[in-house]
Amino acid sequence: MSTIAAFYEGKSILITGATGLKVIYILVRPKAGHTLQQRVVQILNSKLFEKVKEVCPNVHEKIRAIKSDLNHSDLAISKEDMQELLSCTDIIFHCAATVRFDDHLRHAVQLNVIATQKLLLMASQMPKLKAFIHLSTAFSNCNLKHIDEVVYPCPVEPKKIIDSMEWLDDAIIDEITPKLIGDWPNTYTYSKALGETVVHQESGRLNTAIVRPSIVGATWQEPFPGWVDNTNGPSGLIIATGKGFLRGLRATPMAVADMIPVDTVVNLTLAVGWYTAVHRPKSSLVYHCTSGNLNPCYWGKIGFQVLAVFEKVPFEKAFRRPNAGLTVNTITSQYWNAINHWAPVILYDFYLRLTGRKPRMTKLMNRILKMVSMLEYFINRSWEWSTDNTEMLMSTLTPEDQRIFNFDVRQLNWLDYIENYVLGIKKYLLKEDMAGVPEAKQHLKRLRNIHYLFNTALFLIAWRLLIARSQVARNVWFFIVSFCYKCLSYFRASSPLKV
Repeated sequence: MSTIAAFYEGKSILITGATGLKVIYILVRPKAGHTLQQRVVQILNSKLFEKVKEVCPNVHEKIRAIKSDLNHSDLAISKEDMQELLSCTDIIFHCAATVRFDDHLRHAVQLNVIATQKLLLMASQMPKLKAFIHLSTAFSNCNLKHIDEVVYPCPVEPKKIIDSMEWLDDAIIDEITPKLIGDWPNTYTYSKALGETVVHQESGRLNTAIVRPSIVGATWQEPFPGWVDNTNGPSGLIIATGKGFLRGLRATPMAVADMIPVDTVVNLTLAVGWYTAVHRPKSSLVYHCTSGNLNPCYWGKIGFQVLAVFEKVPFEKAFRRPNAGLTVNTITSQYWNAINHWAPVILYDFYLRLTGRKPRMTKLMNRILKMVSMLEYFINRSWEWSTDNTEMLMSTLTPEDQRIFNFDVRQLNWLDYIENYVLGIKKYLLKEDMAGVPEAKQHLKRLRNIHYLFNTALFLIAWRLLIARSQVARNVWFFIVSFCYKCLSYFRASSPLKV
C-alpha cells in the first residue's frame, strides 16, 4: 500500500484557494445567489472529478465548506467554524493567492502576505496540526538568475510593508510601488516573496514547508491528459493564437519555458505534506517544482509545436518552416507586429459599425496585448532553479509512491504534452466540439490568408507612397523593373523554339 496514501487516511485537511480522507475543509468566499454547498457541488460536477466520484461516490460528504474571505483581517470565519478548524485540522495546504500580475499592491499584500500571516496564527493554535504547507511560486525570486531552495531576505521587512498598507492611501501606494518592488517585475512576484519571508519568520514551532511551482499548465496524466480551466499564462496565448488574433510575440526562442503540469504540482505538494509531518525536518524546507534543469523545453519549440497541432502537420515540418513560430525578438518585428495587430482590428470594427453591430475587436485586442506585455518578462528570460530537496524527497519514496505520486518531470514528453494541452483547451476550457476541429483549421487558414493579403497590400501601399516621395526609391524601382524585364527577355531568347 502507498505510504503517503496511508498517512492521509483519517486526516482532516484545511485547503485555502479551493472551492481516503476524513474531511477536507476548504475556505470558500461567499458569492451572491449561491450557497457554499452549491459552490462545492458546482466544482465537483466538473469532469475533473468524475474519476474521484467513481472511486468515492460520497466524496461530497467529505468536503466541508467554511465561509471565509481572505480580504478581511480576521478572514471572516465564524466563531463556531473557527473552533472546529482549530480542534480538528491535521494539515494545512495554503494555496490561496491573487495571481494577477497587475494587481494593486495593497490587494496583493492582503491576500499573499497578511492572509498567510493570519493562517499561521491560526495554525499555531491547532493542537493536532502536523504540517503547514505554503504554496508559493518559483518566480518569487525572479530578480535572481540562479535560485536555490532557500528563503531569500526581502529588502524591506514584511511587517513594515503590512503596517504601511494600513495608513497609506492608494495614490501614495501607486507612487511608491515601483520603488518598493525594485527588481521584481510585478506586485505578484514581490508579494509572494514577502509571503515566504512571513512563513520563515513567523512559523514558530510549526512544521512548515514551501513549494515553489513554475508556470503551471494543463494536466499531464491525472485524472486525464490536457485538463485546464483557466486562461492564465500559456493557455491565454494558445487561445489567442488558435483563434487567429495573435500572430507573433516579442520573445526569446531559446529561453527556457519552465512549465510544470498541475497534477505534478499536486503530487509533489502531497508528498511534501507527508514528509514534513512524518519526518519533521529541523528547519523549514523549500521544494522547487520546476522542469528547466531536468527536462528543458524552449519557447520557440513550443511555438512550433502549437503550430503543428493547429495545422495538423508533423512537428519536424513545422520546425523547418521559415517564420512559422510565434516568437520574434527584433525591434523592427515588434513595430511590424503592432501594425499587423491593430490595422485589421480597426478595419473589422469599422465594418461592424457600418453593418450596425457593436464593435468588439479593439477591446479584445487590448486584453490580448495587455496579457502579452505582462508575460514578456518571463518569455524572454531563463532561470536556474536547484532541485536538491525535491530530488531528495523523490529518493525517499517507495516505488509504489513514486508511481502514484509521480512528480519526476524527466519522464515528460513535451511534444505529447503540448498537443494534449492545446486539445484540452479546446475541449475543457472553451468547451468546443472536437468534431469541429477540421472547420476550425479551415477558419485559421482563412485568417492566415487574409493576414498575408493584408501584409501584401500594406507593403504595396507603403512602397507606392515611398516612390511618390523619394527619387531614390523611384530609381531603385525602375532599376528592379528594368532588370527583371531584361532577364525575362534573355530567357525567352535563349529558350529552344518549339516547332
